[in-house]
Amino acid sequence: MADTHALATLVQALKGLPGVGIKSAQRMAFQLLQNDRATARQLAAALQNAVDNVRHCACCHTFTEAELCDTCLDDARDRTQLCVVETPADQSAIERTDTYRGLYFVLMGKLSPLDGIGPHDIGLSKLKQRVGDGWVREVILATNFTAEGEATAHVISEMIRQQGLQVTRLARGVPAGSELEYVDLGTIAHALVDRR
Repeated sequence: MADTHALATLVQALKGLPGVGIKSAQRMAFQLLQNDRATARQLAAALQNAVDNVRHCACCHTFTEAELCDTCLDDARDRTQLCVVETPADQSAIERTDTYRGLYFVLMGKLSPLDGIGPHDIGLSKLKQRVGDGWVREVILATNFTAEGEATAHVISEMIRQQGLQVTRLARGVPAGSELEYVDLGTIAHALVDRR
């Protein structure tokens, strides 16, 4: 197959998405161009619109089209609680549980010295300002339970404790409905340590 420059560029762009390899990218490109050009145009327009109009919330750093996101503007939210997450996707996951009514701060990443990502790259100075607003009493660390997420939580915890605020971390444990023999040993160990 002789790729055209436009087709090769499209495949490379699609390959840049998480979890998409060269074959999947080619399959998507061929599908859009061969069978679904209307969807391809709609996708292109939606991407252009998002790139032009979506920015970071001035308060919590999540994605929004306005100066402040809807969550930060919601007067019914508990302003004494601030949940720190790595990404807007993590924030969305917590929101879908319909159990948390506080506010958020989205880091847009995690500490990763091997990748050259340090405290300034994920906005820890902005977080420090945010928690010093006089409203926040508890900072809930909801970073992922990876090595980088744990390191990020530790650094934030030390920073927040110096400001005299309560710091909590999401609990870890055995997933509901699972059988112990099929749960990984690290999860069982953390569940035993964090038992209540």
